[in-house]
Amino acid sequence: MEPRNILITGTSRGLGKSLSQYFLDKGDTVIGCARSESDIVHDHYHHYQLDVTSEKDISGLFFGLRKDFSHIDALINNAGIASMNAFALTPVATVRRIFETNVIGTFLFCQKALGLLKKSSHPGIVNFTTIAVPLKLEGESIYAASKSAIETMTQVLAKEYAPFGITCNAIGPSPIDTALIKNVPQKKIEKLLKQQTVAAMATPDDVIHVVDFFLSPQSRQINGQVIYLGGFNK
Repeated sequence: MEPRNILITGTSRGLGKSLSQYFLDKGDTVIGCARSESDIVHDHYHHYQLDVTSEKDISGLFFGLRKDFSHIDALINNAGIASMNAFALTPVATVRRIFETNVIGTFLFCQKALGLLKKSSHPGIVNFTTIAVPLKLEGESIYAASKSAIETMTQVLAKEYAPFGITCNAIGPSPIDTALIKNVPQKKIEKLLKQQTVAAMATPDDVIHVVDFFLSPQSRQINGQVIYLGGFNK
């Protein structure tokens, strides 16, 4: 397979950084972005600092990308935030922050990337949901609701973008030891894991395997799907 141009959000740390390094090792070009700088040093890595909730920032990014790249082969919407609160105690500011980052951020990138994705011979989008959606986890109502919106968006986009040859799928990881869950109590994590048929934390490699599968040219028949890790089955 020829080297690809892959756009990944949230690449300054955690899973986004791992995804970037994986695709760079495969010989792909990675366009990364985050609020902060990245310490990835590679000839084929390009980093942009921006706010994923800002239409102005994202429009500026794609204005530059259209000048520097003929096309984008893949968009991976990895950037996201979580907050664990009882529903009755959740501040409206937290609700807005989560939806702006998770939903509006994903929406903007999917919308702005369309023109460059259409020019690829095998384009694909991978969005991120969470195991908290099917498990209906207490304390994560707003986070799960934001990811439910992403699942619906993914499945509708799969239909709307299909005429352009663009696939759109989503992955819902079980807990991974990253900054996203650093404030979640250990007892909460253990309770969650017991609800999975694979009662273990996921690793970045587990997620990368599914993302790689979604973006493979051999997966052109896979579209509008949501895969949860941890062995959970609705």
